[in-house]
Amino acid sequence: MCFKNLVLIIFSCLLFGTLGAQTDRDSSLVQFSGMVLDGTTSELFPVPYTNVLVKEKGRGTYSDFSGFFSIVVEKGDVIEFSAVGYKTVEYAIPKDLKDNHYSLVQLMTQDTINLPETVVFPWPSKEHFKLEFLAMDVTSEMQQRALRNVANETMERMRSTVPSDGGEHASIYLRDQARSYYYIGQQPPMNIFNPIAWKQFFDAWQNGDFKKKKK
Repeated sequence: MCFKNLVLIIFSCLLFGTLGAQTDRDSSLVQFSGMVLDGTTSELFPVPYTNVLVKEKGRGTYSDFSGFFSIVVEKGDVIEFSAVGYKTVEYAIPKDLKDNHYSLVQLMTQDTINLPETVVFPWPSKEHFKLEFLAMDVTSEMQQRALRNVANETMERMRSTVPSDGGEHASIYLRDQARSYYYIGQQPPMNIFNPIAWKQFFDAWQNGDFKKKKK
């Protein structure tokens, strides 16, 4: 009977000690949230994806697209805010907080980074490039291949067969849109009275562009 009472007493002491330690632990936790804004000028705007790091504890979070962040920290922790193109800022959570919620609007200042000039060469130096270029053996076969690649017939075939990229399609679409907006609300001019259009028509007729092509 005494042994059972002793076990119950030891278990109760351990339980109350654990609950007391957990209560002290919970009282030191703080829900830290806020906004990260660019304070370089008077026009404040959010700084998205800012790193919010709890120093010396290896954990943290980052702000969303609107600059909002939220993280659980302890009283007295030092929070580090860092983002690309901005100076790193540190903020210490007050140790004498009476509430378990704390909000902050952190202003970031833009930081200018000047990178040194970088010149990339396929050879270690200009002298090596000159030596390699002068020692290059250009055979007659390579010359004939180069002449065939830059011939008018080859370039014309490439212009007619190689498809346009996205930039060219976008440029054509924007030109068509601008042309339609230019004559909006009125009748567009007729090219029958345009001498340039007649010149292009006769040139195309002489070049045989209207002839039926054999399949």
